[in-house]
Amino acid sequence: MKPINLTQLHQSYQVSDPNRLLLDVRTPKEFYDGHIPGARNIPFDQVMNYVSELKKYNEVLVYCKMGGRAHTACEILSSLGIQNLSYLAESGFPNWQANGLPVE
Repeated sequence: MKPINLTQLHQSYQVSDPNRLLLDVRTPKEFYDGHIPGARNIPFDQVMNYVSELKKYNEVLVYCKMGGRAHTACEILSSLGIQNLSYLAESGFPNWQANGLPVE
């Protein structure tokens, strides 16, 4: 699991890859109120229920509101054997939005 910054997430986001998942671990309400286009919502306290599905991706990029839940979700997933994880550290969706990046 490796931390990435907003610029790195944006660069990854711009390259379409069906083997990469952009994972939003905020609550369903937060996700509904706005998210990065193409992101999938699995709340951080439920990620352990999706391990077999998440293992299918070559890379899973995780974000939340401020970075804490993304880091926690990655720790949980890493402990369950998923090694292809990156998380948006010390930042989150509000910063993505504030920088004028695409929002759905």
